[in-house]
Amino acid sequence: MKQREFQEFYESSRDACLRAVVAGVGDRQLAEDLVAEAFTRAWVAWHSVRRHPAPSAWIVRTALNTRVSWWRRRRREVALDDGHDVAAAGGDPDLDPALLTALRRLPQRQREVIVYRVFLDLDTQTTAKVLGIAPGTVTAHLSRAVTTLRAHLITVDTPEAGS
Repeated sequence: MKQREFQEFYESSRDACLRAVVAGVGDRQLAEDLVAEAFTRAWVAWHSVRRHPAPSAWIVRTALNTRVSWWRRRRREVALDDGHDVAAAGGDPDLDPALLTALRRLPQRQREVIVYRVFLDLDTQTTAKVLGIAPGTVTAHLSRAVTTLRAHLITVDTPEAGS
């Protein structure tokens, strides 16, 4: 029973979790490693993970926390600067490289809110619970993130003067 239930969860949520983690870290290979580690931890603790209000959010949070733990152990991190080509670094082919670059420019909390609200399609209440913040804070971060992303991703064609 446990194995079949976990397998169904894995098959139904792996791709969404992977996309969310890719959006969070900007590197597909790293995201695959992190998601694999998170699913391994979920299997070990499946009796409690399955009762979580959003098990896929548990996977993403565990994956992102694992990245921090790995970084702390290694005491080094390669920062993505504004000119970094996310697609060349192994970005997800299902995600627009310009979107990944813009996401990497967001503050961490805004990026996390986008990951949970947009990529995992969680509601505000669940996102707030997973992140340990107030629902109003989720809404504020989402609003700021969307405004910033719009500014980076949408270009407005302006008519030339005298036309």
